[in-house]
Amino acid sequence: MISPSELHAYVMSRFGAVEEFPFGPDVRVFKVMGKMFALIPVGENDNTISLKCDPVLAQLQRQTYAAVQPGYHLNKQHWNTVTVDGTIPDDEVFEMIDHSYALVVKSLKKSEREALARLKAQHDEHNP
Repeated sequence: MISPSELHAYVMSRFGAVEEFPFGPDVRVFKVMGKMFALIPVGENDNTISLKCDPVLAQLQRQTYAAVQPGYHLNKQHWNTVTVDGTIPDDEVFEMIDHSYALVVKSLKKSEREALARLKAQHDEHNP
């Protein structure tokens, strides 16, 4: 099972991810190029994560896993809240995070995607 610290570390390892607290100290908001792709509560519910999701896939995940619910305080068509309690295989949780990140990157303006790609190329150049 993924620990809260491992969950946090994986989200932050997505290229360009930043952590902010725009809704107050109770929820970590993870963004790429200023757009949210994940939210993790601070405190007792730190084993949950809300993720952006394709609407069809979101429904399928909810039907497949009891630990996946419509996004808490989010657009329920496009967001899922996932309880990381070991009932979903770890690799599935990581894929959900990657899917959310990829959806948000895909929705960025072309100039933002290009800027992110340049930053990644520079990073990869200096960190082979």
